[in-house]
Amino acid sequence: MSAQVQPGVPVSTGGDDIQRRLAHAVEREKGSTWVRRIGPFTPLLLILVWEVLSRFGVLDARFFPAPSSIVETFIKMLLDGVLIEHAAMTLSRIAVGFVLGAIPGVLLGVLLGSVRPLRQLLEPIFASLLPIPKVAIFPLLLLIFGLGETSKYVIVAIGVFFYLFFNTMSGVMQTPPLLVDVARANGATRIQRWFTVSFPYALPSIFTGLKLATGGAFVIIAASEFVGSQSGLGYLIWSSWSTFAVSKMYVGIVTISVLGYAATALESFIERRVVPWVKY
Repeated sequence: MSAQVQPGVPVSTGGDDIQRRLAHAVEREKGSTWVRRIGPFTPLLLILVWEVLSRFGVLDARFFPAPSSIVETFIKMLLDGVLIEHAAMTLSRIAVGFVLGAIPGVLLGVLLGSVRPLRQLLEPIFASLLPIPKVAIFPLLLLIFGLGETSKYVIVAIGVFFYLFFNTMSGVMQTPPLLVDVARANGATRIQRWFTVSFPYALPSIFTGLKLATGGAFVIIAASEFVGSQSGLGYLIWSSWSTFAVSKMYVGIVTISVLGYAATALESFIERRVVPWVKY
């Protein structure tokens, strides 16, 4: 005997139960609500523990000064304009070197990623140069370009180039052949296929390279400013160490960290606008 359906009474099809199970599964994947809420504040908790341990003498204040004293030094250097001057010099060197390294890195990455014979001929050269520590060749650059700004621009450009070159080439090589065939069938020239098919498809990889290159650029410029420089955050860190001004040294380290994070966050913001088809 079939069940009688009463008028006005909704019929359950099991859809509501499936939706509840899916919602529960999603919440379970997110993890504990308490952990998600406390997670963003764990750095503050670490700083608080550092402050307490330093104040009570558990940590040696000569090497680990209390964060509050570091903040005081930071504010003083900021108001004096010293910190802004050093940060501006470091950022200007990174900006110039970044442009000099990123443009040829992307162009060569697209070229070698699209042309197999050229890739087979030249990729081993770049692959053999990649493992060389970029800071290790800085003395050579000082001999060639002197102690001025050019040597710092070049060392940053070299580091940035390799990040962009290999990431761009990898992204271009992953372009589906079907897309290239469609563009060719519609009369696109080789150059048009590079910049209307291969380049857009490689954009996620390029942005990954940009973010990696940003972190690498801050490391390289800080190391290069240790020697042959009278300005910049790297010089600030090194000179503070030389005079045992530990609080100033920490200010330089934290400033580099904050600037690097801000630059990477800006690149991520631009990436979400330029490549909206990628899931984040």
